[in-house]
Amino acid sequence: MVEDPSSDDLQPIWKALADPTRRCVLKLLRGGPLATTEIVSALPHLSRFGVMKHMAVLREAGLITVRRDGSRRLNSLNVVPIRRIYEDLVDDYQDLWASRLTDLKKDLERHPAAPSPPEEEP
Repeated sequence: MVEDPSSDDLQPIWKALADPTRRCVLKLLRGGPLATTEIVSALPHLSRFGVMKHMAVLREAGLITVRRDGSRRLNSLNVVPIRRIYEDLVDDYQDLWASRLTDLKKDLERHPAAPSPPEEEP
């Protein structure tokens, strides 16, 4: 049974990750915390207001955290929601592949392959 996607608590994270500009901001933050002005400078094709709107979505989804450092606002990547997305997507497939590989191993042990004929020399 497929669960109702509207009840998915990961929905805000998926929504935030759907936008390429937001993914770009997250990639910038992989190198460490950045001041908001540094992020705005790294995205010259966008206005400061536009960048701030994207960052608000990322904050609301819990993907970035903000702390004050004097007059600056330092933004950091929060990997916990990304880990949850990864686990939501990949864990079921890992179990599936582990099960299939175990079955394959058992089949190969029960029915070993015939030895290969020797290779002919050219």
